[in-house]
Amino acid sequence: MTIEPVADAVIKHDLSTLPNLSVITTQGEVNLATLIGKPVILYFYPKDATPGCTTQARDFRDLMPEFAALGVRIIGISRDTLKAHEKFTANECLPFPLISDPDEILCRYYDVIKEKNMYGKVVLGIQRSTFLYDKHGKLVESWRKVSPPGHAEMLLGKVKLLA
Repeated sequence: MTIEPVADAVIKHDLSTLPNLSVITTQGEVNLATLIGKPVILYFYPKDATPGCTTQARDFRDLMPEFAALGVRIIGISRDTLKAHEKFTANECLPFPLISDPDEILCRYYDVIKEKNMYGKVVLGIQRSTFLYDKHGKLVESWRKVSPPGHAEMLLGKVKLLA
């Protein structure tokens, strides 16, 4: 009996704490596990400078003073290149870092790569998802299939309950 390897098998990771993974952001390299001490919002989105993703980023940007007053760190994640992220950050005046994950390491860790139907074709892409961690690095709640309008405001309400 032979067992065929499955190249794209989904490995379930423990998301209950911030992972010990080093990543490249628009503000330099960071290990996610070192973010303990303040609440953290990790939000995965499909692509820079697209309508829904721009709305989502702007909503976080516009509420950043309130998030910052609560000590919250916000980090956006997509498969875009660092150069694309830097342009998106500059164009939208984003005050928070974006993680470049072109190899889908973090995306697959969080199991956000899903089949999507685009113009009649099935493709793999990021399912818009958000993960809220408390100041101890423990997962408070996660959301999948996020709709951008009102999402940042809802998260602000959740974070206020942690304070």
